[in-house]
Amino acid sequence: MTSLNVLIPRQPVPALRVPVLDGSEFDLATSPAPVFNMLVFYRGLHCPLCAKYLIELGRLHDEFVARGIQPLAISSDSAERAQAMADKIKAPGLRFAYDLPLTVARQWGLTLSTSRGKTSIGIEEPALFSEPGLFLVKPDGTLYWGSTQTMPFARPHFDEILGAIDFVVKNEYPARGEYLGPL
Repeated sequence: MTSLNVLIPRQPVPALRVPVLDGSEFDLATSPAPVFNMLVFYRGLHCPLCAKYLIELGRLHDEFVARGIQPLAISSDSAERAQAMADKIKAPGLRFAYDLPLTVARQWGLTLSTSRGKTSIGIEEPALFSEPGLFLVKPDGTLYWGSTQTMPFARPHFDEILGAIDFVVKNEYPARGEYLGPL
């Protein structure tokens, strides 16, 4: 049995280097956002809930950027499938990364699923893919906030995340959940 990695706030996150549809490469170590990098790991083109979720992110993209947040949508899909998702989303400012190695997904604490064939929208699931996760990473490469899911349902709402970021920045609210001492 393989154990999952649990990321701890205020601790360094795993390395992340992935190709981006615009022809660039995203390297978290060399691409710090002014306030947070927002890494939105999604299941892939086959997931209709991911498309709906990313449409909402695309709608609010400019509001995140105005607050110093750099959103990035990431999947283990191929470039072709990631481009098809980007075309479906129609959010020109939102960057899409692809070819996420599943070993890296697991380092980020994401759970993996096996294919069940075609989804409700008629698109074949990959043999293996990661389930959703969302992380806010500080410019120093430490985790501020993270959420992982074992299912595609009930994800954090982007409008609530915007409100939380406003509160966090205004009040210099520290990352929570970092205690690793004795119980």
